[in-house]
Amino acid sequence: MLVMEFKAVTNKAQKLAIDEAIRTSRFVRNKVLRYWMDNKGVGKKELYRYNTDLRAEFKFVEDLNSHACQASVENVERAIHSFYDNCKKKIPGNKGYPRFKKSSRSVEYKTSGWKLCPDKKSVNFTDKKGIGKLKLKGTWDLWRFDVKLIKRVRIVSRADGYYVQFCVKVDNSETVETTGKIIGLDVGLKDFYTDSNGYREPSPRFYRKGEKRLKFYQRRVSRKKKGSANRKKAINRLGRTHLKVSRQRQEHAKRLARCVIRSNDLVAYEDLRIKNLIKNHCLAKSINDAGWYQFREWLEYFGQKFGRITVAVNPAYTSQNCSNCGEVVKKSLSTRTHSCKCGCQLDRDHNAAKNILTKALSTVGHTGTILNAWGEDTSTLLGSGLEEQVTSLNQESPDF
Repeated sequence: MLVMEFKAVTNKAQKLAIDEAIRTSRFVRNKVLRYWMDNKGVGKKELYRYNTDLRAEFKFVEDLNSHACQASVENVERAIHSFYDNCKKKIPGNKGYPRFKKSSRSVEYKTSGWKLCPDKKSVNFTDKKGIGKLKLKGTWDLWRFDVKLIKRVRIVSRADGYYVQFCVKVDNSETVETTGKIIGLDVGLKDFYTDSNGYREPSPRFYRKGEKRLKFYQRRVSRKKKGSANRKKAINRLGRTHLKVSRQRQEHAKRLARCVIRSNDLVAYEDLRIKNLIKNHCLAKSINDAGWYQFREWLEYFGQKFGRITVAVNPAYTSQNCSNCGEVVKKSLSTRTHSCKCGCQLDRDHNAAKNILTKALSTVGHTGTILNAWGEDTSTLLGSGLEEQVTSLNQESPDF
């Protein structure tokens, strides 16, 4: 599934109509969820039947396209299934019991309720909410795809305006040449990651750099009178600043992940539980600012797109074990250098990256994946091709 996003050009009346459609979608979701809570054991058919009753009872719900209401029911259904799956798997901690939404930012249409204009630079929403024709700004080319391949259309509200997303059912995979190179990555706070070749990618720390500006706009919000127009403007300005930081972090993770995947046939990384890590309140802000999970998601996405192997390994003892002899060398978090009796002396993160790669290779071997050659290690530096970053391994291919 390919998601293509465009900025929507809207007037004041259209903004009000979109906000009303989003509120209606949230209303349907919360009502259906309440119906499920009050009637234990109801199934999928009963939820959709109750949605039909809501459309008959409330005029503003009937004005929203029926497929958009069904999409809200599907959101409740996914939340219920996720909760039951977590219970069956006996996941420790919170099982994710479905909750009511106090606020939402999107409304989703399926195959009806919208019509793409012939120029494919605008979309017309045909339900009774009054959204009408929205002009689209963006560089994506919708001409490449048949309209029948567009399965979902979302309108998303953000601090800097409204966006229209088209979910297109196409095969997005690409064929790239094999490089014969493998790599292990150890993420950290001092450096964004350190690879098994010793290269360190510096951490951008977007939130830390923008924190002063964020605090300034937060103070402006707190000084405004609640419910006033000036307070709404201040909240929107604060939201746009947060959105800029979020986009910077997302783009950074995407750019690095694409470079790493294209440069290597196998990429190994840690299977970290970010939810557990941020329980340490001394490091929570820095961990969230790093965006490790976003980086992992993009690694897996580009790995699937380009046909590369991505392996998440258990991070246990990757920092303590020696990458040369396997001996356990205990060290605290403040100890940044790994020194072993065998003579191996490396940076702590470099040693961990080597251990991550070793674990991944043993895992890949057990799953039956065959690597033809280890070849040469390559730098993950952006725009790599720098020959001084490439080092030869001179090691025979392992037999798996």
